[in-house]
Amino acid sequence: MKKTIIVAHTLFALLLSANVMADDVKPAVDLDKRGDRIEERLDNKGDRIENRLDNKGDRIEERLDNKGDRIENRMDKRADVAEANGHEKRAEHLRNKGDRVDQHLDNKGDRIDNRLDRRGDRIDNHLDRKGERINKRLDKRAKHRN
Repeated sequence: MKKTIIVAHTLFALLLSANVMADDVKPAVDLDKRGDRIEERLDNKGDRIENRLDNKGDRIEERLDNKGDRIENRMDKRADVAEANGHEKRAEHLRNKGDRVDQHLDNKGDRIDNRLDRRGDRIDNHLDRKGERINKRLDKRAKHRN
């Protein structure tokens, strides 16, 4: 009888300590908050990448525009010299050539800038969707735990 009381008392003490320990244990991480943090982090990463690519495209476009302007100015100077020497057709040809080169480089810079803008948008959208998928998956997981 004494052994039964001791065993029962020990079991009761174990159950009480298990309940106390269970109350003290916090869930590892609130999955909703975790999903929101992941989604926000991916959104920020996408924005940073998009901004970096936009800036890169702008720099390239500006550099090509400046190069085209320099070439056009050089051709204009050569055209002025040709005109001063009496070569009207040569002067017109050089001015047209400078305009063509300048326009070509402007268009090239615009194409590169637009391509990098689209690439940044695609990456940003991809990371946004990835964050939403992760958040949705964690929401489902949290519902099943409750």
